[in-house]
Amino acid sequence: MELLIVVIVAVVVIALAAAVAPKVGIAGPLILLLIGGAVSLLPFVEIGEISPEWILVGVLPPLLYSAAVALPAIEFRRDFGPIAGLSFLLVILSSIVLGLFFVAVIPGIHPAIAVALGAILSPTDAVATSIVKRLGVSRRVVTMLEGESLLNDATALVLLRTMIASVAVATSVTGDADVGVGFIPAFAWGVLVAVVVGAVVGILNLRLRALIKNSAANTAVGFVVPFIAYIPTEELGGSGLVAAVVAGIVTGQGAARWFSPEQRRSDEHNWRTIELMLEGAVFLVMGLELNDIVTQNIENHNGLGTGLAVAAGALGILLAVRAAYVSLLVWLQSRRARGRQRSRLEAMSERIDQIATGEAGPGSTAVPTGPTDAIATASAADDGHAGRRAPRGRRRKRQGVGSDLVDLDTPRGQRRISAMRARVSRALNDLDYYQASPLGWKHGVIIVWAGMRGVVTLAAAQTLPRDDTSDRALLVFIAFAVAAGSLMLQGFTLPWVVRLLRLERPGDDSLDRAEQSALDGDLRDAAVAALTGPALRRRDGSAFPDELVAVVGSRMVDPPDELPTRDLLELRLAMIDAMRGRLNELSSGGGYSTPALRHALAELDADQLSLELRLDDED
Repeated sequence: MELLIVVIVAVVVIALAAAVAPKVGIAGPLILLLIGGAVSLLPFVEIGEISPEWILVGVLPPLLYSAAVALPAIEFRRDFGPIAGLSFLLVILSSIVLGLFFVAVIPGIHPAIAVALGAILSPTDAVATSIVKRLGVSRRVVTMLEGESLLNDATALVLLRTMIASVAVATSVTGDADVGVGFIPAFAWGVLVAVVVGAVVGILNLRLRALIKNSAANTAVGFVVPFIAYIPTEELGGSGLVAAVVAGIVTGQGAARWFSPEQRRSDEHNWRTIELMLEGAVFLVMGLELNDIVTQNIENHNGLGTGLAVAAGALGILLAVRAAYVSLLVWLQSRRARGRQRSRLEAMSERIDQIATGEAGPGSTAVPTGPTDAIATASAADDGHAGRRAPRGRRRKRQGVGSDLVDLDTPRGQRRISAMRARVSRALNDLDYYQASPLGWKHGVIIVWAGMRGVVTLAAAQTLPRDDTSDRALLVFIAFAVAAGSLMLQGFTLPWVVRLLRLERPGDDSLDRAEQSALDGDLRDAAVAALTGPALRRRDGSAFPDELVAVVGSRMVDPPDELPTRDLLELRLAMIDAMRGRLNELSSGGGYSTPALRHALAELDADQLSLELRLDDED
């Protein structure tokens, strides 16, 4: 009964903190951290030891899965390189530098344990994303921070596990440890297994839940997906967290094609609630453990001076290494946005059009079979290279016959031309994105200062072995102090830093409305085109009356009220299916942002649910 009361009170506190946070201008997790710390000081409150497995296995997989489902995939793909660098290279670099620091300042610490502690402190927390979103920072910065927080946990935990294993093997067999042995193979295997298992689970999730029509049963299956991805991956020696993230990304991108509108809306609300509760619970527990951790270090280490000094130095090193890495990252991204490739891409597009229309001269009725040949053929007109002689081997390949070239008049040739056009169009859209949202030094400052530590750092610190780790209580306190200090210092000052930098808000409402209006026009055109096509059918497969289609088409898909109600409702549902099909095509081209695409999908889903409800009333 006492546990039930504690859970009820915790849920109420988390909900109230989320409701109050926007009014007081403080992120909800930070409020919960303060509340937990205050409650831990009460003399009648006794907090038992909480196993880190509850967080690593019970909390992080669904939390990361929920964030991955909502990840803006188009923007994530465009900035995957920088995100991967922040998630992998920066974590490893920070861990090594911190390991050297701990070896220098903590007497007797094992080098592998020092690197392990560095891995514990290296991953950033997703709470920064919620703070940055509320501050109106560039969507590109938000996507990079969100992607980093999803992927860097796995890097840190794999490195931590490898270092601890090296200590155990060395002390039990040879008495000496080689810190670097086994990390690269273990890391590569962990990621490979995670990606494969996560992708398979995500695909099976889409297929299975598409067959389950009962909404309650469908929701129940959805809740266990992150654990289904996590458990077998861990058993195979992979990273279960990466598997949960991959399963979430696959599910999020396939939901528009496989799930019903009711499933999509239900998932959105359910996972938002789960994310709020789990994240809030972790930060509340973090605050509740504050008093106990402080007391243990005072008793075992004659005060907190040593732990606080080392934690302050570690936090300073983390910020310095992150600042240096982000500076290089921003410089590289600024070069990428200068648009030097635009003329080449436009020349490619023009050349492809010439090949498709037969205006490219002799040999234009054949197209290359591979992407390399496509680029070579299309780039012949770029930057004055059209008059140059190609290498002999390449000329022979272009002019050859048989397996090297595909006849343009065949379906395969048409598909090849379409694929080439889509590839060039997507590259141009990506370039427009980089130029419209360039990364400057101000954005770099936000990326650096938003790199807070939190949930993973606290949970991972508890996994340090009790028998093989000397001064374990000190190391756990250092991890807690870095996480708490980072959240308090950076979390509370991040709004002030944004105001000081005077960053412009990402676009204005008129630009957002313009993009949405253009997308609505595309979908409307698809609906009008479907009215005259053979694919527009009732749900039972029968055709609509010609007079109904003609009247609706003449009114530009705004049908008159005097038409038969059931026929009209079914026709509108068929048009929504056509618009959703067009929306799925546009989602892969990169011409529209993820928020615009998701908003349009939500509108179509809402319209479909309303129409289906009216159809039920007609029956």
